[in-house]
Amino acid sequence: MPQYVVLQVTLKEKFIGTSSKNLSELENVINDQAAKGYRLHTISTTSAHSTGLGGGDRIQATMVFEKL
Repeated sequence: MPQYVVLQVTLKEKFIGTSSKNLSELENVINDQAAKGYRLHTISTTSAHSTGLGGGDRIQATMVFEKL
């Protein structure tokens, strides 16, 4: 079994307002890895502004999980 797992989740911000539409997806990824015996070791984020029709910002969360 690998000692580390690296995963990415893209959080989509609402066009109007500041709350993310898919925080539950991030929570599910963390809980799934915890159930497999991993703990969240590191998380980093980068953001990009969307100018497309849907609008809203994108936040890329990169997470490193470590085997317990």
